[in-house]
Amino acid sequence: MRLLVTGGAGFIGSHYVRTLLGRGYAGWEDSRVTVLDALTYAGNRGNIPAAHPRLEFVEGDVCDRALLRELLPGHDAVVHFAAESHVDRSLDSADPFVRTNVGGTQTLLSSCLEAGVERVVHVSTDEVYGSIAEGSWTEESPLLPNSPYAASKAASDLMARAYHRSFGLDVRVTRCTNNYGPFQHPEKLIPLFITNLLEGLDLPLYGDGHHVRDWLHVDDHCRAIQLVLDRGRPGRVYNVGGGSEQSNLAVTEELLRLCGGDRSLVRHVADRAGHDRRYSLDDSRIREELGYAPRVGFAAGLAETVAWYHGHAEWWKEVKYRAR
Repeated sequence: MRLLVTGGAGFIGSHYVRTLLGRGYAGWEDSRVTVLDALTYAGNRGNIPAAHPRLEFVEGDVCDRALLRELLPGHDAVVHFAAESHVDRSLDSADPFVRTNVGGTQTLLSSCLEAGVERVVHVSTDEVYGSIAEGSWTEESPLLPNSPYAASKAASDLMARAYHRSFGLDVRVTRCTNNYGPFQHPEKLIPLFITNLLEGLDLPLYGDGHHVRDWLHVDDHCRAIQLVLDRGRPGRVYNVGGGSEQSNLAVTEELLRLCGGDRSLVRHVADRAGHDRRYSLDDSRIREELGYAPRVGFAAGLAETVAWYHGHAEWWKEVKYRAR
């Protein structure tokens, strides 16, 4: 089998690629992997092996149709991670999000159709649903995004649906909750707060800190993606949850405990525009149809993540301060 992974040098994509190359997914032990990544600030060539007999790395843009036409023939499937993904950056400028998340997805789907690729898994987010005060979203819930990032992902999801319905392309969509784990860029809450604590810096917590997220370890997320690739239904959407809803304040307090930080380091800052209060997914579909269940408990996963950042200061300092 031959698999193309877009955005495979990013946080989630690289975990998926490392697991594939480590023969971690049954039936794909001998698969050949092509990684396509533009190596923007969030992509890091060091996140995947420098050389591997089953890996080909291509630095390039998912919006580059000529490149996709060259790369895609001969691939059996595509897992599409490539996306601009940070809400705060989308509030500063939505242009890159529309270009990559919407235009890039459309270009990829069109190129897959042209090349005769058999399967595509489009990786999305629970943020496309907006905010929910009570209960949980199902896959049939309306898409009501509140940030430019979420809107661009919702548009890409609808593009995936359109290519399935209009052209019969086998596209399967996953929508996950908040991920955490090793190799995550320090712009995100958990690695930002861990690395700030390791440096003795303040923790800038939005608003009152009572925004609620369901936390999903990156390894559980990637296992779910593989299940959808292997046994998901064409045109189907699958919610993927971690089963651990926590307020941002509760996560902050646990990180303070794990890192030995003082509560005085918490600095409440003005809430960001359109900040969703609560996310919650009903992921019974993937559990019942495909046998998914998260394996990494949040307490253990968070402790392991803190330990990883503590032991990889060279990696995160280079990433965190690269712009400087």
